[in-house]
Amino acid sequence: MNPAQKALWYIESHLAQPLNLDEIAAIAGVSRFHIVRAFAAATGLSVMRYVRARRLSEAARALAGGAPDIMGVALDADYGSHEAFTRAFREHFGVTPETVRGSAKLDTLQLQEPIIMDSTIIDNLQPPRFETGRALLVAGPGERYTWESGAAIPGQWQRFHQKVDEIPDRVGKVAYGVCCNGDDSGNFDYIAGVEVSDFSDLPREFSRVRIPEQRYAVFSHKDHISTIRRTVNTIWNHWLPASGLKAADAPSFERYDENFDPVTGNGGLEIWVPIRE
Repeated sequence: MNPAQKALWYIESHLAQPLNLDEIAAIAGVSRFHIVRAFAAATGLSVMRYVRARRLSEAARALAGGAPDIMGVALDADYGSHEAFTRAFREHFGVTPETVRGSAKLDTLQLQEPIIMDSTIIDNLQPPRFETGRALLVAGPGERYTWESGAAIPGQWQRFHQKVDEIPDRVGKVAYGVCCNGDDSGNFDYIAGVEVSDFSDLPREFSRVRIPEQRYAVFSHKDHISTIRRTVNTIWNHWLPASGLKAADAPSFERYDENFDPVTGNGGLEIWVPIRE
C-alpha cells in the first residue's frame, strides 16, 4: 500500500477537521519520518504544506463566492483568529481575504487543487458476482464533476457525514456513492447518500436519484479506500471490454455497509456496475 495515497485520502476527507502529522502518519501506517519523505516524493509537497494550501484554496473559493463572515471562513480553515488567517492568506496568495471577497474572482490566485490518486490498472482484480439490484431512492449531498475534478469527492463525503442525520425518511445504515447523469463531455453527478423511503420531505440542499431495478456486476474492493480509482479504472478499461458484456445506461454506485470505517478508510466496499448482455 502506498502511504502517500492513504495520506491524500485522509487529508481530503478530513480537511475541515484538525489535522496533524502524527495523525496522518498513523492512518498511513508509517512513521512521521516515513510519511514526510514518501508524501514529498509522490507529490513534490510536504504533508502539512499541502494541508495548508488546500485549506487556504477552499477558503479563497468561499470568499470569492461571497462568504459573509471572514472569521467563519478562518475557523473552517483551522485558524483561530482573523489576524492569523489574514497573515497566512496574504503570505500564500499575495492578497488579503477582503480583496478576494470584494473582487469575487479567483483567476489571479494559484489555487491548490486536490491531487488525483493513482488509477493504474490492477493485475489481480477478483471476478464479480452478478446480481439484480432492487429499485432504490438515494438522497444526500450532490456535486457535478469532470473526471479530472473527481479528486474532490472525498471532501464531499466529509460533508455527507456532517449532514446525514438531517436526511429524512432514511432506510437502513448503508451509504451509497452514486455516479449518474453523465454526458459526452465527461461530466457527471455524484451523490454521497443513503436510501430513503420517500423524497417528499427532502430539504432542497440535498440531491436525489432514483436507481431502477437493474442487473449488476458487483465487485468487492477490500483494500484501503484511497485505491478505489485503480479498481474502478480496471473494471471499466480492462474487465468490462474483456467480459463480452456492455455497460447499461443506468447509475453505477459504491455501496458502503457498516464494516466500512469512514475515519480510517478501511473495511472495504462494493462497486456496482450496471450491465446488459
